[in-house]
Amino acid sequence: MSSFDHIIINANLATFSAHYGFGIETSDDENKHTDSIPYGQLEKAAIGIKNGKIAWVGTQDQITAHLPKYQASQITDVDGKWITPGLIDCHTHIVYGGNRSNEFEARLQGVSYQDIAAQGGGIVATVTATRAASIESLFAQSEKRLLALMKEGVTSIEIKSGYGLDLDTERKMLTVARQLGEKYDIHVSTTYLAAHALSPEYKNRADDYIEQVCEWLPILHEEGLVDAVDGFCENIAFSTEQIRRVFEVARSLNLPVKLHSEQLSDIGGSALVAEYKGLSSDHLEHLSEEDIKKMAASNTVAVILPGAFYTLRDTKLPPIEALRKHHVPMAISTDCNPGTSPLTSLLLAMNMGCTLFYLTPEEVLAGSTVYAAQALGLSNKGKVEVGCDADLALWDIARPADLAYQMGLNPTQGIMVQGQWRETL
Repeated sequence: MSSFDHIIINANLATFSAHYGFGIETSDDENKHTDSIPYGQLEKAAIGIKNGKIAWVGTQDQITAHLPKYQASQITDVDGKWITPGLIDCHTHIVYGGNRSNEFEARLQGVSYQDIAAQGGGIVATVTATRAASIESLFAQSEKRLLALMKEGVTSIEIKSGYGLDLDTERKMLTVARQLGEKYDIHVSTTYLAAHALSPEYKNRADDYIEQVCEWLPILHEEGLVDAVDGFCENIAFSTEQIRRVFEVARSLNLPVKLHSEQLSDIGGSALVAEYKGLSSDHLEHLSEEDIKKMAASNTVAVILPGAFYTLRDTKLPPIEALRKHHVPMAISTDCNPGTSPLTSLLLAMNMGCTLFYLTPEEVLAGSTVYAAQALGLSNKGKVEVGCDADLALWDIARPADLAYQMGLNPTQGIMVQGQWRETL
């Protein structure tokens, strides 16, 4: 057996790896009937870690005889606790300025969203606050939200721009996202979302604004600030043809695309993402079965966002059964943002996915690990599998379903990032 930098022993693993039976479909051939193993779980197991990667996974019995050659500091005995891949929050807007709890309060007192917007509220309020914030202030505000997520087992996160709607502020947001990843040494995927809303300076000139969005993208990409490109394709935002222009620039730069689509209506956003073989299409309450088939063909992940559904008191459920039927991978995320999902708990998002959308505990945990990784194009994360990054979360739970079942009790015992245990956050 190879020499490891670190060994974790006496663990129960939810691997989410096909090597251990996760997601194996029943064969049409009755002679080759194979049942999947929930969570790809492996009990009484151990993990060997080398150079920040998972180098070996096996049973406790296989490693016991080799333990005497290791120093005590190289061994973590987790005493039967559960380990999952580190959680991945694959759709967030955590970098923003200001606070919109005043709007939340006003809506509960009967003030309409239209009246709030007319008074300078809504996304314009966040844009104004984000533009006004210094980079230090924006970092300090956003850091709190990141730490809340990390305390619940998150080891990778996506952070979008989109509250600047001008070049300087979009740059500022993406810079803060990079700085957060550097300070906390976790993976941050940065997403350019200037096509989020119409900039106030371009009122009634959406095509002119999209032209600017297309011009800014190569500039920010050249500065190393952009990992992927997103947009809001909706009847209150941008058309498929306008988003297509942005996607064409992304394609020219070899940047992957994703999209906010089918949240309020069906105007073909997911079909557009599928055409560009995009990483994900997100929200999807109004997604048609025809476009689900296109997503399946392009291996585009469906990112489900129950926090926004809950906050908006929506009643139109995403087409979960049709997504299952066509084997579209489903990820789940907080959609942390100041207006429609001020949520900094991925565990609560998982519970909402089960309670509101009738997803199973296995589906939401897979959606926060292996499929969330796929939604970010991270093939080396989201699984406990040889060759993957040693990004892990340790939980004091009786079974994996507890993570979606419990509300308000944080069972996280620690996280490992790139093979290094983190101190208590």
